[in-house]
Amino acid sequence: MTFSWKRVNAIFQKDFKDFSRNMAVSIVIFLPIILAAIYGRMELDSIQAHFININMTFAMVGTYVQCCLIAEEKEKNTLRGLMLSPASTLEILGGKSLLSFVLTIVIAFFCAYLSEYKPANISIVALAIIVSAIFYIGMGTLLGLIAKSVMESSVIVLPVIGIFTVGSFATVWADKYPILKVVEYMPNMQLIDLATRIEEGAGIVDVLSNLGIISIWAVVVFVLAAIVYKKRMVD
Repeated sequence: MTFSWKRVNAIFQKDFKDFSRNMAVSIVIFLPIILAAIYGRMELDSIQAHFININMTFAMVGTYVQCCLIAEEKEKNTLRGLMLSPASTLEILGGKSLLSFVLTIVIAFFCAYLSEYKPANISIVALAIIVSAIFYIGMGTLLGLIAKSVMESSVIVLPVIGIFTVGSFATVWADKYPILKVVEYMPNMQLIDLATRIEEGAGIVDVLSNLGIISIWAVVVFVLAAIVYKKRMVD
């Protein structure tokens, strides 16, 4: 079966209509923008401050919105219809992820603009943001497939928002509790470390390890999502 952009586009347009009608979900995308505007007026110019906004965008838009969109499809039993359609797993998961991806990138851009974040090497930081967005959307897809309803999805996604938005502060206690060093390998921490290195003059070779770790997270979460999706098809 060949990959069809027409099917992907049809799923994207349907998601856009559902998203624009669901105010409880669509209003969430404004929270990171408001916070970024406040940070910009407070003249907080550290990498940590800039990436609180960007990581919140990933968690609130990439994960929360994606999770709710998938859970809504399940609740309405329209996901079952998609599974039984001629569309392949890649087309369905790709189409279901496209709206969240576009929203995440656009909101992350506005957050960076409003908080006056100007990376020393915008192409490398942009690449890292794109890879990170893929991970968070995969996490949203996985949680949405696990949740039984939209209400349940909005609950199970809360720990993810907390961990990937303010979880970086746990490294403060890493010396006292060595187990917390594992936090340094989380995608949000790798993104902050990459951005810090870029500001110090690092090039693409110097941050390959950061990009590699974030990419591994993205691959793992999408493999898990595909496994759960296949299981739902059998169910």
